[in-house]
Amino acid sequence: MSTVARTEAETIASPRSAVKIGHETHKLEKRLCREAGRAITTFRMIEEGDKVMVCMSGGKDSYTLLDVLLRLQARAPIRFELVAVNLDQKQPGFPAHVLPEYLARTGVRFHIENEDTYGIVKRLIPEGKTTCSLCSRLRRGILYRVAGELGCSKIALGHHRDDILQTLLLNMFFGGKLKSMPPKLVSDDGRHVVIRPLAYVAEKDIARWATHRAFPIIPCNLCGSQENLQRKQVGDLLRDWEGRFPGRVPNMFNALQNVVASHLLDGRLYDFENARATGMASADGDRAFDPDTFPAPAPALPGMQVVQRP
Repeated sequence: MSTVARTEAETIASPRSAVKIGHETHKLEKRLCREAGRAITTFRMIEEGDKVMVCMSGGKDSYTLLDVLLRLQARAPIRFELVAVNLDQKQPGFPAHVLPEYLARTGVRFHIENEDTYGIVKRLIPEGKTTCSLCSRLRRGILYRVAGELGCSKIALGHHRDDILQTLLLNMFFGGKLKSMPPKLVSDDGRHVVIRPLAYVAEKDIARWATHRAFPIIPCNLCGSQENLQRKQVGDLLRDWEGRFPGRVPNMFNALQNVVASHLLDGRLYDFENARATGMASADGDRAFDPDTFPAPAPALPGMQVVQRP
């Protein structure tokens, strides 16, 4: 094809591509708002008259959280306020102007809290050790205080579906607990309700939305390049599973909403000691001798061989 012909073909195809991209972006926006709205409704995260503090870190998750909540606020049948809050931890080289400038453009009410937690962390944590745990505790305490000072009834965090599953596996693998991130909980000090409106949202959708919206992302430099963090390893594991076995990650997430306590081992959740035969059938009864019945696995990816074992 000549250069002229190729240019003409690209000109013809370009509008079609633009329409397709616009259509896909519209579908993505609807999905984000639908899933956030579903979480908010299912767990009654936001109610009439609430004042919600949206915690802004400068990462893709918190930008998306604020963006989605602003869209839902405009169309919700109830009235609630939003106030965006960023904690400037005085990290060297932190671009302190980025978030205030962005938030001012959105028109949302915002507050920047200045606390030198960076100095505390660097003083207490030996060089090369993970700083996330102490940083998180310090940040949480400050945000609780600010929420009280601002009169906020809810504290919204940007954790998404993949964060919840990563936390589940981290607790199983390294903590010996069947525990994850709840979509809604009472804060440590008992004074606030913490919510995660993006609990049903996939991280890949957030990443796509952040790219589309061109959010001014601020990387977290406090923990440096700690590439071997356990959370990153578990995140890579989940992405690998979903790539090789599509549907596995959503099924794991659904499992968190379908807990059968009588088929686990925690006597605090089910009274095993006093379990007795009653002569009556039970929906949660013993299935020890029944074959496992699971949906058929997804077709293997090209180039992969399925081996049937006896």
